[in-house]
Amino acid sequence: MELSERKKTILTSVVEEYIRTAEPVGSKTIAEISDLNCSTATIRNELAELVSMGYLEQPHTSAGRVPTPMGYRIYVNELMERQKISLEESESINRELNSKMMQLDNAMADIGKLASQLTNYPVLTISAAAPATISRFDIIYVDANTFIIVVMLTNNTVKNKLVHLPVSVTRDTIQRLSSLFNANFTGITEEQVTPQLISNTERASGETLGLTRVIVSFVIEVLGESGTPEAYITGENRLLSQPEYRDPDKAHQLMSYLSNGGYILPGEADLMAGDEVKVLIGPENVAEELKDSSVIVASYDAGDNMRGLIGVVGPTRMDYSSVAAKLKMLADGLSRRFGGGEAPPPGLNNKLIIKEDRD
Repeated sequence: MELSERKKTILTSVVEEYIRTAEPVGSKTIAEISDLNCSTATIRNELAELVSMGYLEQPHTSAGRVPTPMGYRIYVNELMERQKISLEESESINRELNSKMMQLDNAMADIGKLASQLTNYPVLTISAAAPATISRFDIIYVDANTFIIVVMLTNNTVKNKLVHLPVSVTRDTIQRLSSLFNANFTGITEEQVTPQLISNTERASGETLGLTRVIVSFVIEVLGESGTPEAYITGENRLLSQPEYRDPDKAHQLMSYLSNGGYILPGEADLMAGDEVKVLIGPENVAEELKDSSVIVASYDAGDNMRGLIGVVGPTRMDYSSVAAKLKMLADGLSRRFGGGEAPPPGLNNKLIIKEDRD
């Protein structure tokens, strides 16, 4: 059913007042804060219809109404005013972003902290990672039953593994394996580690103890992990400042889910392909731990045809317009820095696209 303009105004008033106060909203309050030229009795009738339509609900302990996930969805998609970042706030965010980008080793974790400070909600950042290859092997003899595999990757990370053997091995065998792996396993991807390559290396090494297979297994593990995006969760304790999470059990459940690496999207690849802001409200979330929460995620251009994500988790009563505008500002800034695009004038690039999941 199409909502009348009066119903839209009332629904908008309920959502925005509930976001502000976390208290159910009654007809008297709506009459005071809206420009409706009608009686409280008329407003009560409209509220009752919005309840029957599924956009509002009435807590049993109050005469006021609160939005349902369906009410938040129509508010986000059709009713809310898209918030713009002020010039002063835009310049402040860009200064902070430039500062965080100076230290690349901790950049994404620091950017997550910045986003959490700006929104006052927990933040997940996922940095895109290009698959790396191995640039150098060092297989180090320790004693007759022990050696260490050390590999340096093209992304300048170093991985190592200590190997204990039930049988004895000579220093010459270890040195020969080190030379063979440097010759045959550097500069190749995981897919290029073929059975034929492994078999040829075994024959060339002349060893019969299965050491080649042990080293190859580590190679495959390292190469497989090299392209895995890194995820950072920041600000989980900010949930405790929200009235919805005053229940310690409820807060602990969500904080544990986030801290233990629980993802906030059903599939990050869904957003990696676009440049929009995505909003998931309450039951739209796949994870059971997020059914009473909302998620806002923005993607950014990470360069080399890759995308990263930055997202916020909070109560369904979050300020969608403000949070989305700030995330979009951060994502645009990251795209300019990682993707190499030119920066638009501050405060002007805040267009927001809301995507609704439809299964």
